[in-house]
Amino acid sequence: MTYYYRLGEVPHKRHTQYRQPDGSLYHEEVMGIHGFAGAQSILYHLYPPTRISRVLGEARVEIPYEAAGALRPRHLRSVGLPAGGDAVSGRVPLMGNNDVVLYGARPDRAMDYWYKFAHGDDVYFIHDGTGVLESQYGLLRYRPGDYLVIPTGVLWRILPDEGVPQRMLVIEAYGHIEPPKRYLNNYGQFLEHAPFCERDIRPPDRLVTYDEQGQFEVHVKARGLVTRFQYPHHPLDVVGWDGHLWPFAFNIEDFEPITGRVHQPPPVHQTFDGPGFVICSFVPRLFDYHPLAIPAPYNHSNVDSDEVLYYVEGDFMSRKGIERASFTVHPNGIPHGPHPGTYEGSIGKARTDELAVMVDTFRPLRLTTHALALEDENYVYSWLPGAHPNP
Repeated sequence: MTYYYRLGEVPHKRHTQYRQPDGSLYHEEVMGIHGFAGAQSILYHLYPPTRISRVLGEARVEIPYEAAGALRPRHLRSVGLPAGGDAVSGRVPLMGNNDVVLYGARPDRAMDYWYKFAHGDDVYFIHDGTGVLESQYGLLRYRPGDYLVIPTGVLWRILPDEGVPQRMLVIEAYGHIEPPKRYLNNYGQFLEHAPFCERDIRPPDRLVTYDEQGQFEVHVKARGLVTRFQYPHHPLDVVGWDGHLWPFAFNIEDFEPITGRVHQPPPVHQTFDGPGFVICSFVPRLFDYHPLAIPAPYNHSNVDSDEVLYYVEGDFMSRKGIERASFTVHPNGIPHGPHPGTYEGSIGKARTDELAVMVDTFRPLRLTTHALALEDENYVYSWLPGAHPNP
């Protein structure tokens, strides 16, 4: 992240002796990105984090992408995605490329192992549900509307509250998720014009240290495999940590929309930068206030990007036939814009109550066979005069 935080007890100086009550040393771990030149934190363990007792096995990661086909706008109805699995095993891959993979998930159980992705950061957007993100950095409660941003290298698991239905959009990045640089000054502090700031970011708020022996399972996704390891001690044995790299939550309701006299372009909604993509938040906001303004977005061509919109709540004023948990995918190469009647129909309206997450990728996305099972095949024709998208 962009600012310093600390939980638990740490020594006065880094890389110096820090002793346990019995006189033995705590085990220091530096976790950082960009080869010791980026953000980092230092954690202090009861036991060496290197102590693996057994390699339990591995499984190849296979994403069933569709064969190449005709270019067209797509609409996926994921509201009926079946519930099942935990927050990792229950993920259903819907689309991706070499930079990012997007999943839908409706977990119905807690993870009984810990997980890390070795090639980049994970973002869990919580559509429905409450629970706890548990990691070496402590406990972080989540609620609907939260982006949970989990840096690579962090051991974590998601523990949903019992009996509370869960729905999640998962963004798996092959690289790091950061605030846009234009929101930050030269010291990493959020600028006054940024649509959110440090006060809106929630770090873990309680560190729980486990001193337990036994058999504890950790899954590491790397190099096209998920490898299962067994440790002889509880992996969450950290007594203290400090630094700038840690998992955090940011709620979409804390994103302050930027408006103007005429319609503002999509970059005003940007929330995070990713490797080869951006994440944007569309939130309730006042419409444009020029006397001749047209609040609905103008037609536009995605010259360099594919645009994915995930519809969360409310009435999205430029689209018909869209429901909660819908995805629309507009590929580069063909223009897209408001549905018939919505452009003119937006004139004179004062505000919108839409809530959506957008992911724009700068390399083409491929849909999976799981996505094809959710597709509304008539969507490509929904801009024709008199067209009525499926309700």
